[in-house]
Amino acid sequence: MDRRLFLGAAGGAAALAAPALAQASPEIRWRMPSSFPRNLDVLFGSCERLSRRVAELTDGRFRITPFPAGEIVPALQVLDAVQGGTVECGHTPALFYVGKEPALAFFTCVPFGMNRRQMAAWMRYGDGLALANEMFAAFNCTFMNFGDTGTQMGGWFRKEIKGLDDLKGLKFRISGFAGNLFERLGTVPTQIAPGDIYPSLERGVIDAAEFIGPYDDEKLGLNRIARYYYAPGFWEPSSMGGFIANRPAWERLPQQYRIAVEVALAEIDTDQNARYDAWNPPALRRLIAGGAQLRAWPREVLQAAWREAHGLYEDTAAKNPQFRKVWESYRTFRNEQYQWFRVTENAFESFAFSEAARS
Repeated sequence: MDRRLFLGAAGGAAALAAPALAQASPEIRWRMPSSFPRNLDVLFGSCERLSRRVAELTDGRFRITPFPAGEIVPALQVLDAVQGGTVECGHTPALFYVGKEPALAFFTCVPFGMNRRQMAAWMRYGDGLALANEMFAAFNCTFMNFGDTGTQMGGWFRKEIKGLDDLKGLKFRISGFAGNLFERLGTVPTQIAPGDIYPSLERGVIDAAEFIGPYDDEKLGLNRIARYYYAPGFWEPSSMGGFIANRPAWERLPQQYRIAVEVALAEIDTDQNARYDAWNPPALRRLIAGGAQLRAWPREVLQAAWREAHGLYEDTAAKNPQFRKVWESYRTFRNEQYQWFRVTENAFESFAFSEAARS
């Protein structure tokens, strides 16, 4: 073969390969507003971790820039911005948007729902993820779970809650479907963005507030205003974050970029909860040392909340076919998980935790 012909052919192949490679792995930049402020370093930190991992997995060709709440999009308007294509993706709990569709609550948490492990099972091996994307398709979005907090605390109260009467007329910051439950219990629920909880509690706009747990609550300084700290957050036995992407933008992404996002989210799903499990215990000790009064919910409140929660589910399902469809799947899976965990996890924990406390 003529050497010049060979070199010419090789050079031509290289020239063709480079643009083809660039076309297969284009440089893409996305913006991702979060519903959480920067100082919540686990929640917003998960956004930063997602950004780093996606860049690493795509050799820097796909970059997602996270923005804290309020910097480019208000905390409670992330879904609206993604839906309209103002930004390509967002980090936000689905329960912030129950006013648009009550069934969205199931993709964060609901009162007396599933814990983190049970939710992961429903999302991966039950109907959860498919139902979530069916719901979010109505908002021109695709959805994936984005970390979890585990079981949350029950919030900060200026006065002690000794029974149901103490809830009457209480102005309580609480998010999602749980607000509807507490309304049935006699409180005045209000949804306030995380960054606005402290000033609202300080000014007396609200009497009590729930957020996540000791590590984040300490950062928000809620213990400086309300001293009674209740457990557990029975309306948030888990609290799953949401990665939402504008559907057309997601579908235009090269497959390897979509896989990179999925891999990063799977890593965060384990890492975020591990951080909370590691950092909540010492934070709780610091809060108690600083004067916080740890309290358990009175049984009267828990029993009334259970009845009202399930009455609320049935009432909403009777009026909303979308809600009924998700609730039936969720309830069936939850009840089976409850039975299994009674045999294993609960039996072990009830003995081991009480013995450890005595030793």
